[in-house]
Amino acid sequence: MKCKILLLALAVGAVSCGGDAKTELFNGRDLTGWVCVTAGGPVAAEVFTVQDGCIRVAGQPFGFLRTAEQYGDYRLHAEWRWIGKPSNSGLFQRIQEGDELWPSLIECQLESGNAGDLLGLGGATMAGVESPEGGVPVKKRVGGASEKPAGEWNEANIYVKDGKINVYINGVYQNTGWNKQKDGYIGLQSEGKEVEFRNVTITPW
Repeated sequence: MKCKILLLALAVGAVSCGGDAKTELFNGRDLTGWVCVTAGGPVAAEVFTVQDGCIRVAGQPFGFLRTAEQYGDYRLHAEWRWIGKPSNSGLFQRIQEGDELWPSLIECQLESGNAGDLLGLGGATMAGVESPEGGVPVKKRVGGASEKPAGEWNEANIYVKDGKINVYINGVYQNTGWNKQKDGYIGLQSEGKEVEFRNVTITPW
C-alpha cells in the first residue's frame, strides 16, 4: 500500500510540474530560434555572435536579437555581464510585429546604474506612467543599486503575467509595470558596447 501511495504521489508531482517546464531559449552553441534585427542590416551576423557558450552582443550598430516565437505569460531568467567598461543594453518584453528600430515593446533596462528601470519603446505604454513630449515613458526602479561590477555575472528575473511585469535584479525587487499586450517576442538589445548573455530560460505560468 505504501508503494502504491508513493507511486501515486510521484505521478501527481510529475503532472503538476509538467506545466512548469523550463525552456532554454539559447542552446549555448548557435543562434537557432533567434532573429537578428539591426540598423546595419546585413551586419547583424557580426553584431550577435556565440563565443564560449555565451551570446556576445557588439553594442554597435543598434539593434536587437529576438525570439522566433511569441510568448504569453512566463518567468524569464537571463544572466549578463559587461565586457570591458559598463555600458547599455536591455531585455525586451512584449515585442510586437515589425522588425524595425524600435517596434512596440517594454524594455527592462540593463544600462549600468539603471538596471531594473522599465521603458516603453515604439509607442508602448505602461499604466500610470506618462510619456514625456518627444520621449518614452520610464518607470524608475525602486530597489536601488543591485548591479555587480563589470566582468561579473548579473541575474535578471522577469515575471510577466496578465499584463503585469515584475523585475528582480540579482535577487532584489526593482520594478512593476503594466502593459496591455498579452503576448510578444523576447529580445536582447544592442545599444552601447560589448555585453554577454547566458542561461536565457523561460518558464510558462
